[in-house]
Amino acid sequence: MNQRVQITETVLRDANQSLIATRMKLADFLPILETLDQAGYYSLECWGGATFDSCLRYLDEDPWERLRTIRAHVKNTRLQMLLRGQNLLGYKHYHDDVVEKFVELSIKNGIDIIRIFDALNDFRNIKTALEATKKYATANTVASGCISYTQSPVHTVEKYVEMCKELKSMGFDTICLKDMAGTMSPYEAEHLIKGIKDAVGDMPVILHTHSTTGMAYMTVIKAIESGADVVDTAISCFSGGTSQPATETIYYALKQYGVETCLNEAAINKINDFFKPLKQQYVDSGLLNPKSMATDSQALVYKVPGGMLSNMIANLKDMNAMDKFDAALLEIPNVRKDLGYPPLVTPLSQMVGNQAVINVLMGERYKQISTEIKNYFKGEYGIAPAPVSPELSEKILGQGGKPTDCRIEDAKRTGEEFAKAKAALGDLARCEEDLMSYICFPEQAEAFLKARKAKEENVATYTIEAM
Repeated sequence: MNQRVQITETVLRDANQSLIATRMKLADFLPILETLDQAGYYSLECWGGATFDSCLRYLDEDPWERLRTIRAHVKNTRLQMLLRGQNLLGYKHYHDDVVEKFVELSIKNGIDIIRIFDALNDFRNIKTALEATKKYATANTVASGCISYTQSPVHTVEKYVEMCKELKSMGFDTICLKDMAGTMSPYEAEHLIKGIKDAVGDMPVILHTHSTTGMAYMTVIKAIESGADVVDTAISCFSGGTSQPATETIYYALKQYGVETCLNEAAINKINDFFKPLKQQYVDSGLLNPKSMATDSQALVYKVPGGMLSNMIANLKDMNAMDKFDAALLEIPNVRKDLGYPPLVTPLSQMVGNQAVINVLMGERYKQISTEIKNYFKGEYGIAPAPVSPELSEKILGQGGKPTDCRIEDAKRTGEEFAKAKAALGDLARCEEDLMSYICFPEQAEAFLKARKAKEENVATYTIEAM
């Protein structure tokens, strides 16, 4: 085994996203940040993914202020975010100037490691984010190229190895295999990691997986045996189910193998003790659904990642349609095949999952087609890994219609989105971060900024009256 393997802790982002749909408030974990900083982690994944959207939409928090607060308390450990390439944190492609500014602001506000991926592994869609990361890099900045892992007739070890070679040639500092649905087996991990390490030499290779199917513990150990340098885990009370394998369990297993992880045992036990009552609160409130904690081997069939599953459960509950849950799961592989076997990672996971739900609820496949699926067939998300359904393509594009095979973004439209944001927000926007929030999530950001202004005005009025 490797003599040294480092650990990324996910409780502040992916574990939270996978189990409770990213509803963990900053105030909930603020008291434990210094201890997290002392635990010896390779990094703390704390931002990106769905955190930005949830802060504005559900938590009444400024996502930038959340990041700055974490940075103020975590002074020694690298802070990590997940960036969806040209999608940033949303569900559409943004123009290059927006992507560049977002990366600049992320680094300025405290991010060290930017893990960049494209849902279709179309690396044209991560180039701008990489270049921006290099442009605004500090001494601690790491650009991590991420591959969205899945299984299909067109996804092979050889194809993944070629992808890793391309990421290295592009200039990434590390490579991450992102197994969103937890479907990577120990056998696959062994052959993948060995093949990748042979191809990229001493470039660090990271494995990110989920416990959804029950494979994760075996897969992580086999990946480490095969040369993985870093693995993602979640503190034990927020581990398992659709989350990551447990930090402490991996730590104890590797300790017996004589593998150094740099973790402070007392600190990680203290961290788990802190989060235990929080987890119980989420269970008691119904926010943590038991389905998210279960092991579901059927995910090996439908390839559903943790965040997608928890959001799908939440959406069906909101529609009083949980009786359609099993039928929707069975429909997901069919929709995925029709779309050319895309990896089920945001935004593709939500798109495929939503369309599967629509198909089931309507009682007829593709009677109603989402705008996002139509845009996918138009080529706006990149190249599909395999040929798409010709019947569905014709239904969307018309007879003989072809998707666009180029980057949709137009770098010449510099400043247009920022000008629109300034005009729309007026004095609600006080900084570039406010404008960026609006560009990414217009309705949610505007509502948040209006509420912020109203609160401040109420406080000022109350203070004057009290005097």
